[in-house]
Amino acid sequence: MKEKKRLPISGEPIVWTSPFAALRNVSLPSDPALPPGDAPRDAAPAPKKNRGRVDIIRQTAHRGGKTVTVVSGFIGIGLPEKEALAKEIQKSCGTGGTVKGGQIEIQGDQREAVVHILTNAGFRPVLAGG
Repeated sequence: MKEKKRLPISGEPIVWTSPFAALRNVSLPSDPALPPGDAPRDAAPAPKKNRGRVDIIRQTAHRGGKTVTVVSGFIGIGLPEKEALAKEIQKSCGTGGTVKGGQIEIQGDQREAVVHILTNAGFRPVLAGG
């Protein structure tokens, strides 16, 4: 039977050893071409991955006259990533929104802000419709 470790409640100090204590004495190999602590200078930033075209549409139909920005046409992106993108867009626009039927819906006409965020995320946004 495995012995349970218990913390003392009588006020005596807790004896604790770090699981990383053995790594203090390990030295990592260094690149002889670089001075310690410097990053490679000739390494260019990686180009943004092209994640495909997405359509940004402004809609008012069937919404009681309210304007909604709809982002659709995502390919190869799962629901958790769509929800994270929607949350980032909502935060930057200061509005509400949701993910419905594979589309991101943001309250109000927020097309310019949505274009900026999706471009930074590697998508190719296209303004479609009116």
